[in-house]
Amino acid sequence: MKWSLRTPLPRTVVMLAVSAFFVAVGFGVMIPVLPLFAASFGVTNFLIGLVVSAFAGFRLAMSPFVRRVSDRIGHRRTIGIGMWIVGVSSALCGFAGTYWELLLWRAVGGLGSAMFTISATALLLASVGPELRGRASGLYQGGFLLGGMTGPAIGGLLAGISLNAPFFFYAGTLVISGTIAFTQLHDPPGMAEAAKQLPTRPLGEVLHDRRFQAACLLGFGTGWQSFGVRSALVPILIVTYLGHHPSWTGSAFAIAAVAQTLALQPAGRATDLVGRRPVMVVGGLLAAGSTLATPFASNLTVLVVLLCVYGVASAALGTAPTAALGDAAKNAGSQPIAIFSMIGDTGAILGPLVAGLLADQLGMPAAFAAGAVILLAGALLSWIIPARLDRREPQEVA
Repeated sequence: MKWSLRTPLPRTVVMLAVSAFFVAVGFGVMIPVLPLFAASFGVTNFLIGLVVSAFAGFRLAMSPFVRRVSDRIGHRRTIGIGMWIVGVSSALCGFAGTYWELLLWRAVGGLGSAMFTISATALLLASVGPELRGRASGLYQGGFLLGGMTGPAIGGLLAGISLNAPFFFYAGTLVISGTIAFTQLHDPPGMAEAAKQLPTRPLGEVLHDRRFQAACLLGFGTGWQSFGVRSALVPILIVTYLGHHPSWTGSAFAIAAVAQTLALQPAGRATDLVGRRPVMVVGGLLAAGSTLATPFASNLTVLVVLLCVYGVASAALGTAPTAALGDAAKNAGSQPIAIFSMIGDTGAILGPLVAGLLADQLGMPAAFAAGAVILLAGALLSWIIPARLDRREPQEVA
């Protein structure tokens, strides 16, 4: 099939990106205050990390069941229902009067997140061919990042009013996202029938595929660092160690999101034109280096620069591993996608817990170094992907 950089992406991919934007706006509003809201109950760094992990933990536990639900009722309905579940649970977090109530409702939200994450990834990969996976992943991640660029700044302002308010805002954006999913997304023709057929590629072959292994390890590292350590400890660095107001946390995340957003489309194009492997290697190395340096930031400016470097790396790690997953999991059903999601969730669960313990016992540098080692390992595993497996599509002039 002839294609170029001007080949339009399917409407489903565009609407997934729009839906992701509203999810990320709400998530970005809530993230700067979640560790601070948990800390307001007088708990340790470990328990603060546990609040972050609870969401991913329940998402991980529900992932095997979500795949079956999605095959039964379709990706569109699964995505919409999942978003509404997260919305309701987030509103209940805002009403939490104790730490344990907050922990409970964050865990319940993980169910809805599993429904959205797995089904959205499956729908994205089913809606495009391999030659467009990098661009499609970039646009989808761009929706998250544009929301992530907007959300933290709003969250920082709301935090100055109340630590509860961001949770209610998040609930509202999830209702909007769920409505978009129900009204604008469409499962590809024949997807329901295909889901009932046996995969033509055995799962064992996928598990031994170096592309799948590298994508999963980088997914684990991204979950560990981006959704775990970064969310749990960077706000503590800014407020406790550097002595700034909580509103600066949102601003720092917003600036980093700008850098990540600007890097997304170049990363997506490089993934399709140059190959998955080099983008994964460079992304992993940049992420590891910036992570290792973060706790040594002497002031807020240095910290923001490091967060921006990590943002550029995250653009690469948000596109190339997803494309590599799609290449490796072709004709293997949705189970590899669920496994990939579960591995990322495992990182998001263990990251803040282990990092919280390391921060309590050994200090912040040790907490961040653990994530850097994982990301470095992912880059090295990506480096040894056989060249014959690394997709490199020649560009054709339209």
